[in-house]
Amino acid sequence: QVQLVESGGGLVQAGGSLRLSCAASGLTGRSSAMGWFRQAPGKERDFVAALNWSASRTDYSDSVKGRFTISRDNAKNTVYLQMNSLKPEDTAVYYCACAEVGPYRISGRSPNEYDNWGQGTQVTVSS
Repeated sequence: QVQLVESGGGLVQAGGSLRLSCAASGLTGRSSAMGWFRQAPGKERDFVAALNWSASRTDYSDSVKGRFTISRDNAKNTVYLQMNSLKPEDTAVYYCACAEVGPYRISGRSPNEYDNWGQGTQVTVSS
C-alpha cells in the first residue's frame, strides 16, 4: 500500500521561501513519477510540478516556473518542492501524488492521472 506524507508547509511572508517534502512508502520499484498540486479554498486542485522517476524530466505550471523546483532523492523515497519568491497567490494546501508510469515517463497535469495522494500541507503567504 502506497503512502505519501507531506511536510514543510507553514506561514511565510511574500518573497520568502519554503521547502516541502513528500515521504513515500510502498512504491513498487523504479516506476513512480511524482507530482505536486495545490488547492486554494473554493478552487479546483491545480497542477504545480511533476518529475519522472529518473529525474531526467520535469514539468512546471506557468505560474510557478522559475520560482519553484521539484526534485527527488530515490534513496530516501522523498520528493521535494523548493518554493522561492513566494507570492500571496501561492497560498493553498499542497498535495503530492504519484503515478505508476515507468522509470522514464513523466506524469501529466491532470489529477486523474495520479494513483495515490498525500493528505496535504498548508502553505500561507502573507503580503
